[in-house]
Amino acid sequence: MTRLTALITVLAIVLAACMSSATTAPSSAPTSIQDLRGSLTIYGASSLKAALARAQTAFTAANPGVKITVSTDSSSTLETQIEQGAPADVFLSADTTNPAKLVTKGLNLGDPVKFAGNLLTVIVPAANPAGIGSPADLAKPGVKVIAAGDSVPITRYATMLVTNLAREAGYPAGFVAAYNANVVSKEDNVAAVVAKIALGEGDVAIVYVTDAQTSAQVQPITVPADANVPATYAGVALKASKNAAAAQAFLAWFAGPDGQAILASFGFLPPS
Repeated sequence: MTRLTALITVLAIVLAACMSSATTAPSSAPTSIQDLRGSLTIYGASSLKAALARAQTAFTAANPGVKITVSTDSSSTLETQIEQGAPADVFLSADTTNPAKLVTKGLNLGDPVKFAGNLLTVIVPAANPAGIGSPADLAKPGVKVIAAGDSVPITRYATMLVTNLAREAGYPAGFVAAYNANVVSKEDNVAAVVAKIALGEGDVAIVYVTDAQTSAQVQPITVPADANVPATYAGVALKASKNAAAAQAFLAWFAGPDGQAILASFGFLPPS
């Protein structure tokens, strides 16, 4: 036997052994998403309500063994409820701050995942009775601004936007103070803000771009691009989940191509 022939023979034996081992070794891959079973409770920011309804339908169609319940409110309210022991499996927030709070307290199952982005806009009632023509009118005397509570993510983003607008050419001196003076109510979440504007109970509000599409009774007023504030949404599976496999699978799915397609159809941007 030549040296080359001997080498080829040895390689063939090794390759056959490896193939046999690969065939008989137990798989270490995670459970297929089609094998998921049980109940799953999703806590999501109110601005995600419509997107989550569609995601619920799509995910359960692909995984008929899973039953999903969705609860929406302000991210800060949901984070507090989770801290207090609310039985949620996944938390989807309109910011990165609230998921980070859960991580700090050791209530997370895995790292937070960024899954969407958004921008801000100004909305007015469809009839626009106050004659709002630009975001500069947020500070016009007598204008009734509807806002959200201080801990709600949209309020933090809106505060940043108002500060940015105050630096824009043509905006009046004292713009920030005048805007704050015009706030006549602070709602529990951004969905409630939109509802009040739709009902004509306020003249104007700052909301997410995606919220302007949720009601035919409101119309958007464009915000200068260089003053706008990007919002980043993040989610986290929860340590207290009784269905950890499904919780982590849903979060990965929602942040993946299928979830991104659903989010994009409602105007959400990719996460930054």
